[in-house]
This record gives sequence, C-alpha cells and structure tokens, in this order.
Amino acid sequence: MKALIFGATGMVGHGVLRESLLATDVEQVVVVGRTAVEATNPKLQLLVVPDLTRLGAVEAQLQGFDACFFCLGVSSSGMDEAQYSSLTYDLTLAVAEVLARLNPNMTFVYVSGAGTDSSEKGKSMWARVKGRTENALLRLPFKAVYLFRPGMIQPLNGAVSKTSVYRWTYIVMAPLMPLLRRLFPRQVLTTVSVGQAMLGVARHGAASAVLEARDIQAAALRG
Repeated sequence: MKALIFGATGMVGHGVLRESLLATDVEQVVVVGRTAVEATNPKLQLLVVPDLTRLGAVEAQLQGFDACFFCLGVSSSGMDEAQYSSLTYDLTLAVAEVLARLNPNMTFVYVSGAGTDSSEKGKSMWARVKGRTENALLRLPFKAVYLFRPGMIQPLNGAVSKTSVYRWTYIVMAPLMPLLRRLFPRQVLTTVSVGQAMLGVARHGAASAVLEARDIQAAALRG
C-alpha cells in the first residue's frame, strides 16, 4: 500500500503515521503539510506545501497512491460559520478533488467527529459544516470514502493534540483513561486504535461509509 497523510503533526495524524510506518504492507508513506514532521523512516517522504488549497505544482508527486488519511482539523471555538467552513469544508474539498482526479482507485479516510450533522440543518454550526464536508466527499469519484467519527481518544506514544483545550483535557483525564477504556471499551479509542482502523478500512473496506466509535474499534481489531 502507498499512503498519503494530511495532518500528521496533529494527534490523530501522529497515530496513523506511526501505525503506517510499522505496517509491513505499507511500502510508502508521504506526509503532506505546511510543516515537516520529525519522524524518520526509509519509507517516509515529506512533501511541504505552504498552501494546501494550491496543489497544482506538486500534482506529479500525489499520483499512484492507494489511500489518503486526512487528519487535518481545527476547533470551531471563536469562529463564525464562514471562517470555520473555509478551514474545514473548503480546504478539505480543495485537496480531495485533486486526489480524486489523480487517484481514482484511492480510498479516502476523513477524520470527522462524533455528533456530525449529516442533514446539514441542525443548530450546531460545527456539526453542520462537518456534515456538509462529509456529504461532499461521498460524491467524489474515489474507490471508497470512509468518514471516521471518533469521540474520546487517548493519545499514546507521544501523540499530542494541537488544540490547547483538548490538550489540557487529555492531561487532566490521563489518570482516568485506563479505567474509562475498561468501562467503555467500544467508546474510548486510542491514537493506536484509530490509526489501525484507518489502515484496516483501506485494506478491507467497511460495511458503512460512516464509522462511529464502536465501528472504528471493530475496524482496528480486524486490522
């Protein structure tokens, strides 16, 4: 498998990058982003792109891939709908439309969020925008699109959220995480299980395009 990863410097992206580098069936991993990652590995390549909405100059380097793990995301805190849409819907579709044209046999995995509003009509602004993004991705001519809606994720192996509120929440909750995982094994995920699940659906597909926490956990176990 040859994989692209967007958002590898974030918590979830760190997890799928680590699992991809460990996987024996993944022969090439290209991390695309505005900044480089610190990881080094013979099968890892870095592609630094200052503006991800303008991929024209690097299209030749984005061809021939089997999977894309799109882990970019921002908190909607302090943003109006136009701002959040620009950083969520517009950016994601700018990338996905190029990849769908270049790699029609690609599986595209998008990290969304628990509570996303597929109707696009609910009261929650972020949920509407995420729903609109999901729906637009499903219309693109990829081999398959999978929409991950994780809830609580325990960061492992040095993964750190780039959102300060989430980062402090994980620090405070860290002592309770092992207990929560035992009490709610299908609801509390880890960066390892999310990364394994992404690779799993790229390998084997899934019964549904939308994967909630328990579906992600099941996909991780299938590997």
